[in-house]
Amino acid sequence: MCGIVGLGGPLDASAVSAALEKMNRAITHRGPDDEGAWAEDGFGFGMRRLAIIDLVTGHQPMWDVDSGVGLVFNGEIYNYKDLRKDMEKQGLRFFTASDTEVVLKSLRRQGPAAIHSWNGMFAAASWDKGTKKLLLIRDRLGVKPLYYYWDGRIFLFASEIKAILNSGLIQPRLNVQAVWDYLTFRYIPGPETIWEKIWKLPPAHLLSWSPNKNPEISRYWQTDVVSEAGPFDFGKKLREFERLFLDAVNIRLLASDVPVGILLSGGLDSSAVAAAAVELGHKRFQAFSVGFQEGGEFSELPYSRLVAEHVGAEYYPVFINQDNFLDLLPQAVRATDEPLADLSIVPLLSLARLTSRHVKVVLSGEGSDEILAGYDFNAAVKRWNIIRDLQRIPKPLRNAVLGPISRLSKQYSIYADHIGNTPLSQWNATFNVHMTNYFSQVEKAALWPGFTGLDSLRILQRLYQSVQSDDPLDQMLSVYQKSWLVEDLLMKADKITMAASLELRVPFLDYRLVEWANRQPRGVKIAHSGLGAYTTKAVLRRFAEKRLPAKILRRPKRGFPVPVYAWLQDAKFASWASELLLGRESRLVRMFTSEAIQKLLEDAKHGRGRAAHKIWILLILELWLREYSDYLDKD
Repeated sequence: MCGIVGLGGPLDASAVSAALEKMNRAITHRGPDDEGAWAEDGFGFGMRRLAIIDLVTGHQPMWDVDSGVGLVFNGEIYNYKDLRKDMEKQGLRFFTASDTEVVLKSLRRQGPAAIHSWNGMFAAASWDKGTKKLLLIRDRLGVKPLYYYWDGRIFLFASEIKAILNSGLIQPRLNVQAVWDYLTFRYIPGPETIWEKIWKLPPAHLLSWSPNKNPEISRYWQTDVVSEAGPFDFGKKLREFERLFLDAVNIRLLASDVPVGILLSGGLDSSAVAAAAVELGHKRFQAFSVGFQEGGEFSELPYSRLVAEHVGAEYYPVFINQDNFLDLLPQAVRATDEPLADLSIVPLLSLARLTSRHVKVVLSGEGSDEILAGYDFNAAVKRWNIIRDLQRIPKPLRNAVLGPISRLSKQYSIYADHIGNTPLSQWNATFNVHMTNYFSQVEKAALWPGFTGLDSLRILQRLYQSVQSDDPLDQMLSVYQKSWLVEDLLMKADKITMAASLELRVPFLDYRLVEWANRQPRGVKIAHSGLGAYTTKAVLRRFAEKRLPAKILRRPKRGFPVPVYAWLQDAKFASWASELLLGRESRLVRMFTSEAIQKLLEDAKHGRGRAAHKIWILLILELWLREYSDYLDKD
């Protein structure tokens, strides 16, 4: 696991080296064990290394002497030993025990087609000295981030934006449209970033660049959710899932020369990973959990402790309270690179720091909800089935049923009209259904006078237009996999754990398991469990029945419970928030109207609507503006 950096442009080797040193220094946390850099006139790249595989000889950049192709690599290829054996049979010699050399040699032999044989998470950059061509690669699901900058003259890339900013080669400018979109989604939707001319390379994409040419981007892999129709054998599907899931966990445990632990929430997903690890023979591994000192619904520690005892893991808990939450908050905001108002970044940072004192690698349960239909998709399926049944009723009778409902209010009238006239295949696109959808276009216009950005819902519209299924569940899972999962969950997981020099691995996002899940019948994911009742993640629950305590299986999905929204109703905390947003040091009051902010603070204090969520979106933005003021003030 590493952080990678690089640049190209009309600079001599000494200027390239100087910039690389600054870029590498900005991401020391991603690789405190080693560093390397190489430069020539017009190009150079470097890395910081967290040594996990081949602790002795895995130094980068790594070169293939015969072809003149070099590589810097961030991530892990879990099947690298099998790939190496195949290449050795064909006469290739290896000089290290690293997966980086496997990546380098496979690219030399097959070019970009080699990627299809890699099973892992990765962001890689190869440079061909002879052809002067750069190739950037990001993994299929976007587990590892990769950014680039291009202004027609200078090209830069890095694992984190702060490395690009630290190069000293650009004049960064705030991307106000990205801020506008952040207010709606609470994250910056890709491929844009919070900075103009800095972009995210999308998951499953390649970028090629040569001096004096524009970057060319192409997709090398894609999967969409298209559920199979018709009857199926659940027992057979369960066996298929068991085989894929157990192997996904196993290869992530075996591909390491250092101990591997687990981030254990006590929820179904991470608990299933822990149970699988023990079943595969990985005994007495270490489990790490975090909870708020408020206890009750805000602490999952009783559940995580139960699972740790059940599987025989060494258990390490850490507690968060209001004071250390506020202490850690600016650090977590800086670590995420961009504004990300997912408040679990703070407890995750505390947990990652505890964990990194014991292990360098952990497994976690990210991705299960997005591929196996977790969250509250059971309620959504129930609602869709009711709408489907209503739409089958002859129109005169349907109007008689919906008429009284439509007279209750304007909102009910609109809803009833859609039931009568909107096909379910268009339902999600019509209502812009998404995990996060906070500030509307109208609310943002009132908050931010003098600027009106493009409608942020254009992003959801584009995603829903690209889906390949008419089924609303398939559509939502597809959109979640391409947006919320990548830009919130995985971005948070990478940035926060790497801020503590900790590598996080996600078995549920093994691409083989994702491809399998995306084509399974809906009943494999959402099972009918009684009159009007449905069960989420059905195949995973069946897998867990004989492996976990029943109490864990019966737990409702709660995400990561945080009490901070309620804190805004406390006078002391509300005063802190008001001072941050409206005080003399506030940067937001230069952009937004203080009256609109004050109204939201008042609504949050009294628990009205989603005002607390919106205030936290503003608080995170304000803290981000302060943390990155050195770059903003150059604008």
